[in-house]
Amino acid sequence: MTRRQPGTQGARTEGARPGEGTSDAGTARPELAAGPDETTWQHVLDLIERADEVALACHVSPDGDALGSMLAVGATLRAMGKHVVASFGDREFAVPRLLGFLPGQDLLVPPAAFPAEPDLMITFDSSTLDRLGLLAANASKAREVVVIDHHRSNAGFGTVSLIDPSAAATAVLAEELIYRLGGSLDRDIATGLYAGLATDTGSFRHSSTTPAVHEMAARLVATGLKTDEIARELWDRSPFGYLKVLAAALERAQLEEGLVWTYVSHADRAAYGLPYDEVEGMIDVVRRADEAEVAVVLKQDDLGAWQVSTRSKGAVDVGAICTALGGGGHHNAAGYTSHEDVEQTMARFRELLRMG
Repeated sequence: MTRRQPGTQGARTEGARPGEGTSDAGTARPELAAGPDETTWQHVLDLIERADEVALACHVSPDGDALGSMLAVGATLRAMGKHVVASFGDREFAVPRLLGFLPGQDLLVPPAAFPAEPDLMITFDSSTLDRLGLLAANASKAREVVVIDHHRSNAGFGTVSLIDPSAAATAVLAEELIYRLGGSLDRDIATGLYAGLATDTGSFRHSSTTPAVHEMAARLVATGLKTDEIARELWDRSPFGYLKVLAAALERAQLEEGLVWTYVSHADRAAYGLPYDEVEGMIDVVRRADEAEVAVVLKQDDLGAWQVSTRSKGAVDVGAICTALGGGGHHNAAGYTSHEDVEQTMARFRELLRMG
């Protein structure tokens, strides 16, 4: 495929103003104000060029964007002759079943095998240092930390930031980095990027799905991806126990003044041997209630904490609420961790929701 020239921003026009963008006729694409500038991109390329080993990390309980972007960049770096290790900082280190199809997992090592003081560490889709879990300590001791992310709440915890809140997914920035490194797309690399793009746009349903998103998807599909198989892995498979746990969560769902919410306890999952990652998508069922502007699902993890997923239909900035509660995310999709019980957790959320 044809390599885009650095600076043309071919995959990063999300949120573009009228008149921006390009066409098949060859119209030049104006530079966007959002996102990393050329000096920052060059700095990152220089760091990678000088590094013999590159340590990659994504956020805990990785989703398709975090793990897919990391593995895609990892494959590119390995093809350049770099020694690459990749990981995420969960105490129970295991790739979520839904992402088991992603290529490049031979790059993964458990947190204990991750370099303690990396010369160069690159993080993916992690909006805060805490989201790196066990690997936060490694990042704190790294000589250089490149943060690649698209969350507006990311203040840049590393030494170099490749952050673009207008990007639909971290995969958008990952693709740009791959091109700038002189790499190209094969089917394995494209699979990781497509998983990231598809999951973070809600299977191309969210408002972040711009013409540029579809253009990027077209580049990825052109490598020979079987999009139906990827979609089946991401959205159309669940163990039977998921149906029983979902039924229990829906039975206890509550609707109150534009808010619909429910919770899934550790005991709910344990009754059917259901891993935590299997209930991540329940928010997308609950959020369908017509009467609610905001949806919340509390999911108790294996350590007893509540992982809170929130969604908005546009009128409420749940990203701001979650940031105030120690988490982060986007205007319409965000989350945080609560160590209080269900009642206290929801009371705090309702208070900020009323204030907003």
